[in-house]
Amino acid sequence: MSSTAIPSPEPEPTRRAVIKAGAAIAALPAAPSRTCPDQAGKPVKGPGRVPLTVNGVTYERLLEPRVSLLDALRESIGLTGTKKGCDRGECGACTVLVDGRRIKSCLTLAIMQQDRDITTVEGLARGEELHPVQRAFIDQDGLQCGFCTPGQIMSAVACTAEGHAGDDAEVREWMSGNLCRCSCYPNIVAAVRQAAGELS
Repeated sequence: MSSTAIPSPEPEPTRRAVIKAGAAIAALPAAPSRTCPDQAGKPVKGPGRVPLTVNGVTYERLLEPRVSLLDALRESIGLTGTKKGCDRGECGACTVLVDGRRIKSCLTLAIMQQDRDITTVEGLARGEELHPVQRAFIDQDGLQCGFCTPGQIMSAVACTAEGHAGDDAEVREWMSGNLCRCSCYPNIVAAVRQAAGELS
C-alpha cells in the first residue's frame, strides 16, 4: 500500500511579510497613462484636449480631470478677470455664468463644462459699451478694492435676469453668496437695483 504525502499547510502570512509585499508592489512602475505636454511643457494626464466655450469663443486646452473651471479659465485660457478668493465656494469671487446660471467656478471641474456656454466678466461688455450692471457698479461706487467686483457683477447679472431685484431685502438675499471684505454692500445693492430698473 503506497502512502501519499499530505502537503503541509501554507504558513499564515506575518505582518512583516505583508508590509514587504506592499512595499514591493509600491516600488513597481505605474502602468503607463496617457500623457501629453501642456503649454509649459509639463506632462498632463487626462482625456487630452478639452473644448470650453467661453464668451462665445471655443478654446481647446490640455487639462487634467482634476482641474477646476476657475483654474482652467485663469491658468490655461488666460482670462484672469474671474478671481480666486477662498477656493472653496464661500466668497463668490469666482462666480461665472454657465448657460445663464451663476455658479462658483472653483467648485466645478472644467471637463464637466464642455458643450456649455460659459460667460465671464470679460464677456459682458459689447466693445466699448459696458453692460448695464457694470455701469451701475461705477455709478453707485459699488466697489472699493475691486477684488470681489467681477464675482459680484456676474452674480448681479444673474440676479436681475432671474427677477430677484424687487427691493433691497430681496437683492441682499439673492446676492448673499458673494462676500465683500470692504463692506460695500449698500452700494452694491443700489447698483443692482439701478441695473434692474434699466433692464426691466
